Amino acid sequence: MLKFTIRRIFSAIPVLFIVVSLVFALIRIIPGDPTIMILGEEATDEEYAELREKMGLNDPMIVQYVRYLKDIITGNWGTSMYNNKPVFENIFSRWEPTIVLTFYSTTLAVLIGVPVGIIAATHRNSPLDYAVTTVSAVGMSAPGFWVGLMMVYFLGVQLRLFPVQGYTTIEAGGLAGALRSLTMPAMALSLSHQATLCRYTRTMMLDVLNNDYVRTARAKGLHENIVNYKHALKNALGPVVTNIGFAIASKLGGSTVSETVFNLPGVGKLAYDSLMRRDYDQEQAIILFVAILLIFTNILLDIVYKLLDPRIEFD
Repeated sequence: MLKFTIRRIFSAIPVLFIVVSLVFALIRIIPGDPTIMILGEEATDEEYAELREKMGLNDPMIVQYVRYLKDIITGNWGTSMYNNKPVFENIFSRWEPTIVLTFYSTTLAVLIGVPVGIIAATHRNSPLDYAVTTVSAVGMSAPGFWVGLMMVYFLGVQLRLFPVQGYTTIEAGGLAGALRSLTMPAMALSLSHQATLCRYTRTMMLDVLNNDYVRTARAKGLHENIVNYKHALKNALGPVVTNIGFAIASKLGGSTVSETVFNLPGVGKLAYDSLMRRDYDQEQAIILFVAILLIFTNILLDIVYKLLDPRIEFD
């Protein structure tokens, strides 16, 4: 296991190099001059030129790329063009609402999606199963921004059950206040995840329930709940755990749509604002940070697979 983990970490280096290169190129292809975003449209040509020289934007692209790689390797990920703060300081200052939203929405998705998927699988081809699969398809198809806007209108404006925007910090309102301010964003963000987990769980449970060892367990006279939850569910959890793990990693990098719709000061909103301002260093740091999270989540999930199923061997 240790050799496998070390090998996987080293194999992640080429992936990170490709990600860094693509991010560097794509950010600079996007139309828009960051000096105009910073100084505004009323600045003089001399002021624009001076700022471009200071930011190194007049250098050839290959020079900028080599300088960027050197800075990444040495740990200098850059400074925000917008507020002159280190990019990591900006990320971590915005991370509290993102972390709380991530685990709140994931908890809702797991508590609803997995049990409903199990029920659908154990009642295959019943009206309940058809209803679950239909609702799941709708949940997976509904655009996240539309779901968020509908919740703002009905639950926030009409019924006034929850705040329509903003975030109450844990320091200011305690954990209960923070969760209340994030209830609608968490519900909107978890909807598609609930549907996906439901479909994954149902599919994997149906696959496992058709195996010989499950039929043998039933033939021995074991209670149906023991067969479903002790023998079948554990072996069906692999893809479900993968989905949960990658969802958590991607959400920790910022749930841009939900944070923008509900005006939450999280990492996703920071990524959106940085892109609009053409804040190169900040946007590159966020994307690279998310890539690192996803890569190490993949490694961690392989370890979890081994714990769930000791029969798995890593060559």
